[in-house]
Amino acid sequence: MAQTAQKNAGTTVRTLVCTAALALALGGTLAGCKDPTGGAATSSAAPPGAGATGAHGSALAAVDSLTVKGRAPKTGYTRDKFGAAWADTDHNHCDTRDDILKRDLRQTTFRDGAKKCIVTAGTLADPYTGTRITYTRGASKVDIDHAVALSDAWQKGAQQWTADKRRNFANDPLNLLAVDASTNRRKSDGDTATWLPPNTAFRCTYVARQVAVKKKYGVWVTSGERDAMRKVLGGCPKEPLPAG
Repeated sequence: MAQTAQKNAGTTVRTLVCTAALALALGGTLAGCKDPTGGAATSSAAPPGAGATGAHGSALAAVDSLTVKGRAPKTGYTRDKFGAAWADTDHNHCDTRDDILKRDLRQTTFRDGAKKCIVTAGTLADPYTGTRITYTRGASKVDIDHAVALSDAWQKGAQQWTADKRRNFANDPLNLLAVDASTNRRKSDGDTATWLPPNTAFRCTYVARQVAVKKKYGVWVTSGERDAMRKVLGGCPKEPLPAG
């Protein structure tokens, strides 16, 4: 009986010590607080990406996972280094441009009827300007923009990629948005440090998408670009990192 009482007392003391440590740490990781039955040490720290920002974590936190290097020369860049424009990489028998128009436009009509592949008309709620644009095939004021421009990627790692990886990058829906054509031309190959959408309400979402694309493909950022990403996302720290 005395031994049982002593064992219970020891367990109680250990529990109180760990509880006190938890209060002091305000939810931090507790070293040495083992299960009294001899199990592994436990921790109250949340896993990366858990919480309000969703399973993929916050875009702001993901900025710190990006490699920081200087911009390489643009030497050798041409659009065809990334394969034929709008290749059908998902093998659904529709080219990538029409896939994105179908995804981003509303009230769409199609040349091929029930197949719903070739978009002939629709309406775009343009994320870059916050305006509404009518799309008509052949007289389009809508571009499909690479959130991370191909030229920007070329100067930050894509020169060393395989041709297949560059083609996949150029046709990845995560990196593509239907947007106002004239605004897209003004963007050119700018990164976060040199260009942001005039629609300020879209900036957090836009920069989060750039972070997700660069993380997915291992495209590096300059120090100025990283700082600009942190500045934008610091105003929306719970902006989730897009999946794709």
